[in-house]
Amino acid sequence: MAGTPGCPIFLLLLWAVGQVSPSSAHWKPTWPAYRLPVVLPQSTFNLAKPDFGAEAKLEVSSACGPQCHKGTPLPTYEEAKQYLSYETLYANGSRTETQVGIYVLRSSERQSSGKSRTKRQIYGYDSRFSIFGKDFLLNYPFSTSVKLSTGCTGTLVAEKHVLTAAHCIHDGKTYVKGTQKLRVGFLKPKFKDGGRGANDSHSALPEKMKFQWIRVKRTHVPKGWIKGNANDIGMDYDYALLELKKPHKRKFMKIGVSPPAKQLPGGRIHFSGYDNDRPGNLVYRFCDVQDETYDLLYQQCDAQPGASGSGVYVRMWKRQQQKWERKIIGIFSGHQWVDVNGSPQDFNVAVRITPLKYAQICYWIKGNYLDCREG
Repeated sequence: MAGTPGCPIFLLLLWAVGQVSPSSAHWKPTWPAYRLPVVLPQSTFNLAKPDFGAEAKLEVSSACGPQCHKGTPLPTYEEAKQYLSYETLYANGSRTETQVGIYVLRSSERQSSGKSRTKRQIYGYDSRFSIFGKDFLLNYPFSTSVKLSTGCTGTLVAEKHVLTAAHCIHDGKTYVKGTQKLRVGFLKPKFKDGGRGANDSHSALPEKMKFQWIRVKRTHVPKGWIKGNANDIGMDYDYALLELKKPHKRKFMKIGVSPPAKQLPGGRIHFSGYDNDRPGNLVYRFCDVQDETYDLLYQQCDAQPGASGSGVYVRMWKRQQQKWERKIIGIFSGHQWVDVNGSPQDFNVAVRITPLKYAQICYWIKGNYLDCREG
């Protein structure tokens, strides 16, 4: 592992992929093997307590479309360190900033990201599915979707950790109202007539679902979001990790590095969220990826505010374990209007988990880079 502090252009790694050829008669969409960087804390210092004054916005905008972002210069090593440095907010209202060092193995090329406005996130016929019944809602993968008390969605990614969008807790300048007492809601059956403890077995039939809430112990938000304020590169860093005060005791979904869209099964992604226009319902959708940059996936999955922060996942073959496995490869951010060859086109946008973001989020979860060498 070699440091690169003198590099004029930051090295973002090769897509070092060892895969079965798609032309093979027995080809399966297989999780690539990436050579991952290491993102390590170097120094941490205290910051003043925030005022928690921002209004929660369930959508985010950006002024730079795919072609615009593909034309931006590569970040320098120092810029990348700045973007991946992060703020941590604790339940008592205190916060810190942690500066990081980045160590990489190989160099790579990079593309970049997106532009936007808001509203209208349904494309023609509404293709979303509301998920009903405990047999679905309480089973994997739907059971990994949780609701934030600020109105967004999150996804369980470890025993005590939830991945979501940064704008769900921070508007780029300060933390949103309610973040100091942030809670995460888990759907569970609401029982009639005494519930599980009743002697009559018929009394335990679920009437409907309700949320059980767990408080958040601390949150991590990358400085690329805070400094970018959702402009240009800011949207590339629209992700945050929440640590719960106690384990949730549910099966979670692992994170993974986002493969190129052409390597996704059918070029398609999936995610579930708590869309505002269907209160109390978990809403599932899938669709094809329309365009991509190094940091963003552009698609036209039907969605509404409230779905922001949903984990975007795919199911691919895990060669080492010889099994199929779902992994989260992105975080649904929101809606964008994009100028495509002089005419406006709208997309829903997800932030991709790149090798660097994987290394950072994995370290936040595990606290040990040696456990973050496989994406």
